[in-house]
Amino acid sequence: MQIRISAKNLGALALPGFCPRCFWIKMHSPGLPFQIFPGIFSTIDSYTKKVTHNHFARYDQLPTWLGKFGNQAKPVKAPHHSKFQVMDGKTDILLTGVPDEILQKDNGSYIIIDYKTAKYTETQDSLLPMYEVQLNTYAYIGERQGFNPVSGLALIYMEPQTDLTPDNLDSVLHEDGFLMGFEGHLLEIELNPEERIPPLLERVRKIYDQPVPPAGNTECKDCMLLDELIRIAQSR
Repeated sequence: MQIRISAKNLGALALPGFCPRCFWIKMHSPGLPFQIFPGIFSTIDSYTKKVTHNHFARYDQLPTWLGKFGNQAKPVKAPHHSKFQVMDGKTDILLTGVPDEILQKDNGSYIIIDYKTAKYTETQDSLLPMYEVQLNTYAYIGERQGFNPVSGLALIYMEPQTDLTPDNLDSVLHEDGFLMGFEGHLLEIELNPEERIPPLLERVRKIYDQPVPPAGNTECKDCMLLDELIRIAQSR
């Protein structure tokens, strides 16, 4: 059976606490209950992209928080999500997902970027392994969709600036509300899609094809909650 998986969901396999049982359930479920994801993060990502593109349109260069890419690249339009996908013939898995930003360098190669609204740290982000796979998946798809070659990957952390004192209060207030600034930090990601993505796709297929859920991670909190729910239901 052909299956479909997004770049982000594929990245979940790289997390230290990955749970095969939960992954099997998610892949086989038409929809999971109790899922709430605040739309504000997508709104901020979209606004960040508008800032980047409008800055380039006005100044013919990218914002300085894009680091070394700012002086050697230009933004290009990312394809619609229905186009930015690729079928892996070996596993019969459709890989999907669209990056937040694609830049083209002067030499014709491409930089793929994803925006994250979060505090910037180089070591503490527990989700970094997932983001690394996510970006490499975009590169894997991109090079098969005409964005070839991909020469770099990066995360841009847009960190909310929350310091506030009586002295700077007036600078953020206006009649209808207040302003919050964001500071951009660039973190380059190792580019190795041909090494990382095919083994993960094979693992997805192996887990998915099992007739029943595989054993879970013994430390998985979601599994513990599910088992407790099953125990309560069976005891009644």
